[in-house]
Amino acid sequence: MAPATISLDGAGVTVETDDGHRVLLEPTTLRLTERRIGVIGANGSGKSTLVRLLNGLVAPTTGRVEVHGVDVGRDPRAARRVVGFAFTDPSAQLVMPTCVEDVELSLRRHVRAGAERRVRALEVLDRFGLADHAHDSVHSLSGGQRQLLALAGVLAIEPALLVADEPTTLLDLANTRRVADVLFGLDQQLVLVTHDLELAARCERVVVVDAARVAYDGPGEAAVAHYRDAVSA
Repeated sequence: MAPATISLDGAGVTVETDDGHRVLLEPTTLRLTERRIGVIGANGSGKSTLVRLLNGLVAPTTGRVEVHGVDVGRDPRAARRVVGFAFTDPSAQLVMPTCVEDVELSLRRHVRAGAERRVRALEVLDRFGLADHAHDSVHSLSGGQRQLLALAGVLAIEPALLVADEPTTLLDLANTRRVADVLFGLDQQLVLVTHDLELAARCERVVVVDAARVAYDGPGEAAVAHYRDAVSA
């Protein structure tokens, strides 16, 4: 699957507060075409705001955002077909009682026939190593398995781009590696928000966000070195 073209043209986000307004992201212009893109920065820096612009979870108050030819601000529904989004806590995405039912829910608009939808969901679970848990309660899964199930649901409809917002933060080392291997093995283009600098360094390109603006944009290892130096300073 060819990488999507992600374009931000002066896209910024400002929210009104009791004291006036707060800038969550300064107007930002980027064109991202690499297959593996990392986004790093301190908590509250604006990195989650930046990536949530990509599928319309956050609307820009200035500029525009386009992904794979879709203007996200004008057609957020179309954007969500192109851009899959995985949250830090998979519990925010797992809503059905069993694993297979949860994946079926993701497929409901794409596969109308119930029997075919069940077959497709089982195939997706098998791809993510969860076939043996198809009929298990989602609450019986380990943290790593829940994150894999959340990813399976998002990727079942085969979006062109996956945005993963700190998907390994709640995981132990073994499950972090397992989820990371899945993410970096995807056919889809990946935008990965992470505090794990080893994962960030594996990306072709990394955007460093600081104080609601892009502070650095470059190859993965160079961007991580820049961020380490900035934190030390």
